[in-house]
This record gives sequence, structure tokens and C-alpha cells, in this order.
Amino acid sequence: MAPPRRFSLRSAPQAARWLAAGWLLACAAPSHGAGPPAPPSTWTNSLGMVFQRILAGRFTMGGVEAPEALAQAYPDLEFRRFTELADEGPAHTVQITRAFYLGRHEVTVGQFRRFLEASGYQPESEADGTGGYGYNPQYDPSTTRRGDAFEGRDPRYSWRNPGFAQGDDHPVVNITWNDAQALARWLTRTEGHRYRLPTEAEWEYACRAGTRTRYPHGDDPGGLLRTANTFDQEATPFWPRWRQHALPGSDGYAFTAPVGSYAPNAFGLHDMLGNAWEWVSDWHGDTYYAHAPRKDPQGPASGSVRVRRGGSWHTWAFYARCGYRNWNTPQTRYTLVGMRLVREISPVRDTPSTNVKTNMQ
Repeated sequence: MAPPRRFSLRSAPQAARWLAAGWLLACAAPSHGAGPPAPPSTWTNSLGMVFQRILAGRFTMGGVEAPEALAQAYPDLEFRRFTELADEGPAHTVQITRAFYLGRHEVTVGQFRRFLEASGYQPESEADGTGGYGYNPQYDPSTTRRGDAFEGRDPRYSWRNPGFAQGDDHPVVNITWNDAQALARWLTRTEGHRYRLPTEAEWEYACRAGTRTRYPHGDDPGGLLRTANTFDQEATPFWPRWRQHALPGSDGYAFTAPVGSYAPNAFGLHDMLGNAWEWVSDWHGDTYYAHAPRKDPQGPASGSVRVRRGGSWHTWAFYARCGYRNWNTPQTRYTLVGMRLVREISPVRDTPSTNVKTNMQ
């Protein structure tokens, strides 16, 4: 397996470098108004999670490309897949009215472990005794509808063991939506700042980072090899059945990668695409975009499944687009699904006692 990729602004496309430079200057600019000074551009919490300040702004959310254009960009897929995207539209303008902190990385195995040790919380995959899902190369794929070498639910699998090796710096997976809520509530209670999952609109705004293309780097799926851990030639020995859907190159990892292994987007965020699907707060609604509020939409008032965004280490390029939407029940735990948190920005400037790195890192 190739060594972890290093990133720098020099490795990003020119446009992304300019955007990133402008973003950093905006975050560093002094405050000349009568109000309190702006909060810092980054912030590290008691579990070692680094948060990036995301400024308020406006963007175009969603939008379905013509099936013919998608078929040309993704020739490995059958045409019917390009006609099943109605919930991605219509394209509509959304205003995010408040700045917020968003995790620079997905929540890691080590951070989740420290949360469990400090809180006593028991994840659903262990609490209900049914376990999670795991990769098993000996599992007979002919017994599954999807044909993947994943089995479960099984008590052998959980966030501790997804069936492949993970270090503390890898994104935690096999996490339910309810587990993510539990972590957010515990951090809120112990630190005095409100933590939560991002809304779907906040997530897409942060993922696009000022772009209107399929991916933050542009429209070319091949660019994912520099910016995301998705399904490519590194993974094909484990899934030869899906070889035709693999990107023609290697990002260095067949399974999860250490967070931050790839270039960030223009907002300074890593792995918004790939590595692990990320839960967001919203219920899913097929037609929600047609009547969603234009300011800070929160998703439907009710539903049966919660949205997850961004794709994973096992995701084909077509399903790792910024606008693609997927969903599962809140109790779902799977080898591909993790999380990233928001920390809301308090109206009062952070004090040194809370804006510090702690010995829990």
C-alpha cells in the first residue's frame, strides 16, 4: 500500500489556491466594527477535534445535470442511473445566515474512543447486541443483493472492528445517526458550546467551498485521486467485480485513510468527499428542494430516513459528487458511514479556558 499522501496548497488546482488564499485573508482580517472581535478561524476542542470557521454566505444548492452529460462523464454506468436523481433538484439559492465551525476532518476512531471512555456511552452496535457490518473477504457475495464482501449485522463488527485495520487517525465508521447525536450532546454538556450535526445545506455549502462543479476541484472525476479516498485501482483486487467503476489510478488506500491525507478544499476542509459517508441532521424528502426555505433550511419536519452525504472509500466517482444525496434509518450502522460535527459560534468571544488544546488529544 502506498504511503499517505501529503498535501499543500501547491498541490491544489490554481483556482482552489486563489480561493483558499482569499478565505484565509478573510478569516485573518481585523474587525473594524463596533461589535466584538471575530472568533478565531480555527478552534480545537477537548477531544482534539479541529474546527474551521465557515463564514455565512449564499450558494446554489442541488441541481440535476442532463442525463446525456452525465452519461458522457461516467461511461461505465448504465443510463438509467442518470434518470434517478430527481431529489437533487431543483437547483435553488440558499443563504447560510450565520457563521459556524465545522470539523476540519471527520471524527476519528481515537476521538470516538475518548468520548466513550469519558462519557460511558455505549454505541448502538454494542448496546442492542446486534453489532454492525464488516468486510470479510471469505464472505460469499452471491448471498447478498449488492454482491459486496460485507456481512452483518453481526456482533463481531462495530466501530472497533469494521473488518479491516484502522488506526486512531482514521475516520470512525459503523456509527449510527443516534450515536452521532450522543457525541454532540455530550460535548455540548461538557464544554458549554452547542455541538450538532450539520444541516444538509450547511454540509453542501461547505463541501462546494465557492464552486458550482461536480466536485470542489472541478468536473473531472479523475481529480478525486488527489483530493478524496474513493473507489479506485487500489481497491480493485478486493472487489474485482466492480473493476469497471474504479478510477484509473490509485489514491493510496483500499479502505479508510488517515484523515487529512488529501488536499483540502478552498475552505480548508478535508475528506468532504470520500473516506466515510457523513450523517447530517436532516430527514430526507424526495421533493423537499422544491419548497425548502431559502434561509438556513433544516430539512423536512419528519421522515423515516436521515440523509448522509459525501461518499466513502468504497464509493464510485458518480456517487461522490457534491450534490448527491443518500440516506439510511437513524439506527443504521455500516462500514462506510461516519460523521463530522458542527460547533456553533457563541455570541461571546471564546475565552482562553475553552479555546485551548487539552491533554486529551
